[in-house]
Amino acid sequence: MKISNINAVLIWKQLEDDLSPRLCLNVTERVVYSHLLRHSRLEGRLRLRFSIVWLQRGARLSAAPARQAVRRLVAKGALRLVERTRAGHVVEVRLPGEIRAPQPPEIAGSGLSRQQRAADIEEMDFLQAKARRAAIHTRDRGLCFYCLCRLTARARCLDHVVPLARMGRNSYRNLVSCCVECNTQKGETAAEDFLRSLYRVGRLTAVELTARFCALEALAAGKLRPALRSEDAKDQRHHGPSRSLLRECTS
Repeated sequence: MKISNINAVLIWKQLEDDLSPRLCLNVTERVVYSHLLRHSRLEGRLRLRFSIVWLQRGARLSAAPARQAVRRLVAKGALRLVERTRAGHVVEVRLPGEIRAPQPPEIAGSGLSRQQRAADIEEMDFLQAKARRAAIHTRDRGLCFYCLCRLTARARCLDHVVPLARMGRNSYRNLVSCCVECNTQKGETAAEDFLRSLYRVGRLTAVELTARFCALEALAAGKLRPALRSEDAKDQRHHGPSRSLLRECTS
């Protein structure tokens, strides 16, 4: 099936400004999605047949990361798996504007309007409650927000992107999951400067540095919202945000 009238510049902007932060794409997922998009929709084809060997060679990846990235992109709706055989995969590559991020089920069934949910989460303190701290770690997918190393439950903490000493808040927009080393080294350094220091010592590549800057912008813009527990949603539905916050502070 041939597809025409593709605006490559618009697609690139949508990928950088909207899709990557909305789906929380990591560097490998971005590389794989871009490579598949390049050889399908940008060449006028809706479907693409490929092998993992072809993908890993073209995207300069090892087999396991390439295969895992394809699976995650299918789960996130960026790809639709049509067929998978020993000979390879057949997928439909969706453009950024065709992909919808899945809505967390506990929020979807809460009975709150979109405006109410947005207002409630903006007022929440994500540092004081254990479940909300866990939601931040879950949002960041077990990776240090800064150096992208894999975290364990015993070796992780939350960091204020804007330090408390500089009037940073306990908002989901200002809290990230990170390793103890990055938390200690960053201190009151601006997040952008700290990321540059990680790049200078070789802990981040140029591509990862760019992706981290995009993630910082998405975080500040409120695009990286953690999923709320059903208990939080229920409390908002019956009491509203002010009573929820009062209960949080007095517990």
